Amino acid sequence: MDYRYRFNRRVQNDEVQKPQYDAVEDSPESYSQDDDGEGRQPSNNASDHQEDLVHRDYRGDYLDVPSQPHLMKILNKQGDRQILFADKVLKFTGSGKIKRRTLVITEFAIYIVDPETDALKRRIALAAVERVYLSELNDNFVAIIIPTEYDLLMASTRKNEIATKLVEATKSSPDYEVEVVFSNRFEYNASADLVKSVQFEEVEGGVRTRILNKEGN
Repeated sequence: MDYRYRFNRRVQNDEVQKPQYDAVEDSPESYSQDDDGEGRQPSNNASDHQEDLVHRDYRGDYLDVPSQPHLMKILNKQGDRQILFADKVLKFTGSGKIKRRTLVITEFAIYIVDPETDALKRRIALAAVERVYLSELNDNFVAIIIPTEYDLLMASTRKNEIATKLVEATKSSPDYEVEVVFSNRFEYNASADLVKSVQFEEVEGGVRTRILNKEGN
């Protein structure tokens, strides 16, 4: 069942949660993809209830972006100055590979940077983002849907914060608002001509995640 949820634009503060990203970044094998696209991922300690998206005092910048010259150079070139979120993530490619990436969200755009080469891999205008998919379970997956481009599937233990920051970034715009959808099954465009289905199932000891090519592709 899908649960569509729009934020009420007001974020209430709660106890700050200690960052837990290292479990994902340092252990990419925590999601292992087999030939049939099936993988298992351990359960995250954080609750994924809808209330967590709005009742949380998030830190935002976990990389201290102002102290990272290569990131500041990228942002300054685009005229972006307000950093809403920055952290390491795992990005899933259309071919099924997992890439380590730096994710930065500003008031205008989403930036995906290669941490090994410091190269900007992708910039997505926030105005192009239609919705964010999260499962109803304790996994680390977040999908950002961009109808005019191909979509973005990532893994992060701070997936709720990513969704929250995207909504906060658009709250002053009268023309568009990011929608957050909770579903244990959704589709996304992994590339211009490839649609994939992501399915989540709660199993003993964690969450089983399957990423499958949609029939007909």
